[in-house]
Formats: sequence, structure tokens, C-alpha cells
Amino acid sequence: MKVLEIKNLTKKFGDFIAVDNMSLSIEEGEIFGFLGANGAGKSTTINIISGLLRSNQGTVEILGKNTKKNSKFAKMNIGMVPQDLAIYEDLTAYENVRFFAGLYGLRGSELNERVEEALQFVGLEDKLKEYPKNFSGGMKRRLNIACAIAHRPKLIIMDEPTVGIDPHSRNYILNSVRKLNEMGCTIIYTSHYMEEVEEICSRISIIDHGKIIAEGTKEQLTSIITNTKDIKIEVKSTENIDVTQIKSIIGVEAVHISDNLITITSDNGVNNLNKIIQHFINSEIEISSLHENAPNLETVFLTLTGRNLRD
Repeated sequence: MKVLEIKNLTKKFGDFIAVDNMSLSIEEGEIFGFLGANGAGKSTTINIISGLLRSNQGTVEILGKNTKKNSKFAKMNIGMVPQDLAIYEDLTAYENVRFFAGLYGLRGSELNERVEEALQFVGLEDKLKEYPKNFSGGMKRRLNIACAIAHRPKLIIMDEPTVGIDPHSRNYILNSVRKLNEMGCTIIYTSHYMEEVEEICSRISIIDHGKIIAEGTKEQLTSIITNTKDIKIEVKSTENIDVTQIKSIIGVEAVHISDNLITITSDNGVNNLNKIIQHFINSEIEISSLHENAPNLETVFLTLTGRNLRD
């Protein structure tokens, strides 16, 4: 089932085309990475999906319903975790979540239960009477998430949810994203931390100049720029190296020896590192160091867009 479907979406600001005839679909249960440098059109697209902006043309459907014709239905099924904190410093943690949950029509005991449920989920159940002004950056980010999930949306948009926080809080939030997904939420995740996207996203889309220029799993995207990886092994001695035997290992395409450094070029889709290491052990060749130089998402992004994600 498609949770989100975008067809031929275009948004102009004067003569500037921010989103250029974009089409995209996200299936139920995905953690979908949405990557783009500043000015690529990512934020504009997110604002249109969430109903904060109207497009010039094209359609957006949430759970099969057009968002323009069914705006209330769409908003009830979307949870937005914005990059800029959407919390009130002069309200307690409980009052913040209660306020936002109330905007979705929750009332009475159901409202109170959802608020407590959301605060417990983000680990702030013991801080419900405290004010965000006394919270750490990580706690504020977690409260931001609680405000977005109390109404139990089907689609959650997380725009840079870990920006500017400590590693412990970042790990907590990433684990929360996984838990939300396990609970049945579909998630759109944006981040300038490429390693986060690689770690948690099942599928990734790269947007540049308002257009999607690549889409797929991490493995599919890296295969766009190369199908090989280099395994560099430094040894004490190359005396017992048998190039023919190394080349017979499945996936190995080439072997190059320079002094005590052996560079093995292998198919990126074949996980053969253990077999390569075992060959060296069996041949009684002592390994000094080993490095696997496989292409990552950062390399793909730089290659396709010509700029760093943080530009």
C-alpha cells in the first residue's frame, strides 16, 4: 500500500523552479531517506506534503487520498518533526504535547493517555512537569518528536531530527525511529549526517535542482558509480602470495601487488572478505593491516550532485 504518492509536482517562486515535475511514491513500512543539499528543493517538497505550501501543479496523495481535496484527512495522518524546534518554552513538557495533540481533535481521557504515551515513548515521562528551557538539546529534540506522534500518524516526516545534539541523544532518537517503524509508522527521514541515512533507511532518494536524480537502496545507489570495491591488505612478506588462488575466490576481479601492499579489486555485491582473509591465514601470510575501500552514500552524493550535502 502506498502511504505517499507524488505525481508531477511543481512549485515555482516567481521565475525560480524549486520543485520540477517531481514524482515519488513511498510504500507502507518504509524508512525513506530524502537527501538534498541546501536549495535542492527538499524542504519545499516536505512543506507541500505537510500542507504548509501549495504546489503550482501536480498532486500529492496520502493513503490514496488527494491532500488538496482531503486536507483534514491528510493532516490527521501526518506527523511533522521540523528541523526548527516547534515547542513552547513557557509550557511544561506535558502541556506542549497536550497542546499539539489537541490540535488533532483529541479530547478528554484519550488525549491524556496519548500525551503520556508519547512522553513515555521518548523517555521523558519523568520530566512531564518540567519546562523545556531547562532541557538539554537532546531532550528538546525528543520532546519535539513526542509532539508529532501523540495523534498516532501513519506517516512521520523527520527533518534533521538529530541536528546539534550529543551522540547519546542521537543514538536514542535513531532507536526511536526504528521503534516507530516497527510499530507500523512509515517515515520520511532527512539528515545532513549521511551515516544516519545509511544506517536506518530502507530506500533513499537524492534530489538536486528540484528533481530526483537517483533513487534506490544504498547498494543500488552505490552501484550507479561503481560495481567494485578495493580491499587493501598490507602484509609482512609477499613471498607466499599466490595471485591465481586469490583470483579464484568468488567476486575477485583483479590483484595488484606493490611492495608489501596487496590491492584486491572485487565485485561490490559479493561479500567475500572472510574468504580472502581465510586464504591469507591458510597460506600463513601475516597481515599487518587491512582496509576495505567500498563506495558509500557520501561518495554517491558528491559524484551525482557535485557538492557536499552540507553545502
